[in-house]
Amino acid sequence: MVEAVAVKQLPETRRKVLELLKRQGPMTADQLGKALAITSMGVRQHLVALERDGLIEFSRKQGSMGRPSYVYALTSRGDELFPRSYWPLAHSLLEAAKTSFGEEGLRTLFKKRNQALQASYRARLEGRSVAEKVAELAAIRSDEGYMADWEQLDEDTFHLVERNCAICQFAEQCLHACEFELQLFKAILPEASVKRATHIVSGDRNCTYVIKRKKA
Repeated sequence: MVEAVAVKQLPETRRKVLELLKRQGPMTADQLGKALAITSMGVRQHLVALERDGLIEFSRKQGSMGRPSYVYALTSRGDELFPRSYWPLAHSLLEAAKTSFGEEGLRTLFKKRNQALQASYRARLEGRSVAEKVAELAAIRSDEGYMADWEQLDEDTFHLVERNCAICQFAEQCLHACEFELQLFKAILPEASVKRATHIVSGDRNCTYVIKRKKA
């Protein structure tokens, strides 16, 4: 499966296919071919590539003459390629929360969010060794967009690296986000000490954490 890209970065015809499905909703290959002024056979080559990359999916629809047709639609992954305005919304909500509840109220909101994340993470880490937990934590963080990786430095020490900050714009405006992120890691790894070694928001290339198993 391809890495997430913007629609404008795709080859022109594939971009137009996605834009048509976004604007018009599910369409057949014939309908797409007519809209793009190319043959249905030609458009099918692009549909195969888009389906392979997880950007579209198809379903069978019974035709009026008894012959089924294949209808193509965007997947949630394909839909996410289109521009979003998450940060302006998050920024306005952050400012409203500060105004309405103050810094202490904002910390309470982050605390509630952290509690929910702890429950979600623990469900995936339960019953694992420390090394397995660090590996699974890296997988969870990668799923969330942090491009995380890990390595074991010695018998008791592990290194977790996040090469992307999925909430960078938010974190730059509100350091509570990073503070509670570190608290989250400490809470789900009670058998280890967790220290942040480098920090993207502070100007470092990556966020890195040193995780060291506590001695019994």
